[in-house]
Amino acid sequence: QVQLVESGGGLVQAGDSLRLSCAASGRPFGNHLMAWFRQAPGKEREFVACIKWTRGGTYYADSVKGRFTISRDNAKNTVYLQMNSLEPEDTAVYYCAARFGENTYYTGASMYEYWGQGTQVTVSS
Repeated sequence: QVQLVESGGGLVQAGDSLRLSCAASGRPFGNHLMAWFRQAPGKEREFVACIKWTRGGTYYADSVKGRFTISRDNAKNTVYLQMNSLEPEDTAVYYCAARFGENTYYTGASMYEYWGQGTQVTVSS
């Protein structure tokens, strides 16, 4: 079993930066794909970015490419999402997710087995 705990959300102004963290525990984390999703009120859960735990390759949604950076610290079992140039449209609950197997990038929420509880990010204009 895998447990994921997000932190780092908050209220910021447009143009500001924020870094989210996702602490993973419960099993060794080789060969896992880690991802960030977000869900705004009244909208479906949306893929943001993912990273291969062992190989470190990354993939981003077009809406965040160039502004957000996903990274991981294997020693700390933690995945990060650095968010720069935040826009009001980035306002959402951000979720960390994980799945076993990192050969392919997956953007569908149904492809991920484990989820955190979410952290709120609010960007004011």
